[in-house]
Amino acid sequence: MIYVIDHKDSFTHNVVHQLSLFDEVRCTNYDEIDNRYLKSASTIVLSPGPGSPKDYPRTSRIYKNFKGKKRIVGICLGFQQILFCEGAKIVQQKQIYHGFQSKVKVVSKNSLFKNKNIYKVGRYHSLKLKEPFYSKNFDITMRCVISGSAMALENNFDKIFGFQFHPESFLTKNGNLLIKKILSA
Repeated sequence: MIYVIDHKDSFTHNVVHQLSLFDEVRCTNYDEIDNRYLKSASTIVLSPGPGSPKDYPRTSRIYKNFKGKKRIVGICLGFQQILFCEGAKIVQQKQIYHGFQSKVKVVSKNSLFKNKNIYKVGRYHSLKLKEPFYSKNFDITMRCVISGSAMALENNFDKIFGFQFHPESFLTKNGNLLIKKILSA
């Protein structure tokens, strides 16, 4: 079972719909997190949402409690939340990307995805990772072709994955493939 923590975002149920193609999904609002679902889920998904990671302290605690015990997937704000919990700084970017399609390139040989592959993805964010970023077992695995901004991360040791972009968006080509690959890792 996949448990999605909804950070009160309009995209969350699109994420739920996409994930339901692969497994049973439960979803609750951030203010109504269900400990039974947390304990029984094989995968915890941190949804997109407004604001910044520091606005969601309960999600930070959940991440720290389940890191290395369950697969964790972060999308957009969830991606930033993972990085924030790993000591990264999340900052405002100069250009805001809301409903913007970008090309991202796989830049790590350690990625689940073939090195140097390029994907078209849908972006909806105004914050980004401030680099450099280093954390044990974490690799930035995809970057924006134009700006070089971090677009995906993987920690294959602890089974933690994140996308700054939205794999469920109609702007993301092969989004189901991306999700399928991390859910089967």
